Amino acid sequence: MSILEKIFHLKEHGSTPATEVRAGLTTFVTMACILPVNIDILSAAGLDQGAVFMATALSAVVGTLLMGLWAGLPFALAPGMGLNAFFAYTVVLTMGYSPAFALAAVLVEGLIFFVLSITGVRTMLLDSIPKQLRLAMAGGIGLFIIFIALSNTGIIVDNPALLVQVNPDVLRTPSVCLAVIGMIITVFLWVRKIKGSLLLGILLTWGLGILAELAGWYVPKPDAQLYSLIPTGIVSAPPSVDSLFGLAFTGLQDAIASKEAMMNFLVVTLTFFYLDIFGALGTFAGVMTKANMVRENGEFPRADQAFATDAIATAAGAVLGTSTVTTYIESASGIADGGRTGLTAVAVAMLFLASIFFFPIVSVIPAFATAPAMIMVGILMCEPLKEFEWANREAAIPGILTMLVMVVGNSISDGIVWGILSWILLKAASRKVRDVSPFLWGLGLVFVLKMLFFD
Repeated sequence: MSILEKIFHLKEHGSTPATEVRAGLTTFVTMACILPVNIDILSAAGLDQGAVFMATALSAVVGTLLMGLWAGLPFALAPGMGLNAFFAYTVVLTMGYSPAFALAAVLVEGLIFFVLSITGVRTMLLDSIPKQLRLAMAGGIGLFIIFIALSNTGIIVDNPALLVQVNPDVLRTPSVCLAVIGMIITVFLWVRKIKGSLLLGILLTWGLGILAELAGWYVPKPDAQLYSLIPTGIVSAPPSVDSLFGLAFTGLQDAIASKEAMMNFLVVTLTFFYLDIFGALGTFAGVMTKANMVRENGEFPRADQAFATDAIATAAGAVLGTSTVTTYIESASGIADGGRTGLTAVAVAMLFLASIFFFPIVSVIPAFATAPAMIMVGILMCEPLKEFEWANREAAIPGILTMLVMVVGNSISDGIVWGILSWILLKAASRKVRDVSPFLWGLGLVFVLKMLFFD
């Protein structure tokens, strides 16, 4: 028996090392954009770009490696999109707190999460969510992924009157047209059951983009976030993380300097906590449901280890100098490509580690190349809805609200809130109060209090 088999039990999960590594590569490519994106967002808050890049990559390595080796799950972690924007644009630029103060809040949030994880509270939260709502979360996240991919490529654009609309210049805009061509290629490969179809779709679309740039059709315009697709090099020396390492501890000192500072710190920390815990909860439930990893009794295997990993990665990321680290919905792309064990996560971690040296290549993979894979992932994430009880009003109304709010409200956590509250209300209206667990009643109370007293 090989070492990999002993550690990851590949045969038990019907997988092979080649499949797991390929799935890891697919996951990495679909989420590697966090490296340049996190630089752009956190540098706006005054953080050094090189240090942010290192903190982003290293926190992803720590979290994803732990997820693979300890939790044994094919999930990848990195600083969360949305959470990083809240960190930079709200806490620092709008509320006026220092980056050190914000990093300290992330650190404390991670420590709170760790305590809740090792005591099983987070798993109890997950297990308390009814099956029909979990199915709706999976479908909602799938639709959310599709919406993000369509928006990032410009296939869908803003419209003040209609919220959004399909871009009328789809086939006349090079990057958008390339995304459509990439979607056709990816669907063809998937239908033909070509192994690694999602990864091949990404690479082929990127290759077409390079040819389009060389031919002069695709023209880089940095002001329009259209960058060159041709790497300027292969290997680069990793920058230093010294300017951010340990800055969170300085922020802690600032937070306890006065009663006012402590109260402000508490509000910021609880907001980070709220955004992270329910976003991570929905992502975990959705991806586990899609991967058929939920037990017959509704329990989630190795959830305690997974949540503890998430918490450790968040704390480690704060010390390194980045915003909240969380499990990525892009992990579904690796699962769709066959990833079933922790070896997939280990492969992703190693690729993030390598990216420290190969950033010139990683940074030029465009959104229009990864979008087709993400659209396919979103479609596949909707598969669990085949078990959804559409004719059951008590399930259909909360389920549809969950999915709708996730997409229209651009928030996984808000979708969970509306889904759970409507579930409780409908059960109460149907005189089936006993169907609602005490834990779910507690969650409902927390959500109401949050709406009343927190922005």
